[in-house]
Amino acid sequence: MSIYVGNLSYDATQEDINAVFAEYGSVARVHLPTDRETGRPRGFAFVEMSSEDEETAAIEALDGAEWMGRDLRVNKARPREERGGGGGGGRRF
Repeated sequence: MSIYVGNLSYDATQEDINAVFAEYGSVARVHLPTDRETGRPRGFAFVEMSSEDEETAAIEALDGAEWMGRDLRVNKARPREERGGGGGGGRRF
């Protein structure tokens, strides 16, 4: 399972996020999505921890906590939704 971390400061790095979550257990992975065009962070991240108990402890401690000037939103990540095949205007020639 994975933890969703929202309302992150755009200055937060993977190392910063790892350090905060490491206080609640062993961090297996941090994914900090970036904008395709600018390469800048998108303001949210996903954190995977070694156990469900560690994830629960981190969520309970950090949800609503102020960090780097922002109030974090921390909860269990929902499974990624399947999206349609994308655009294409259906133009016919």
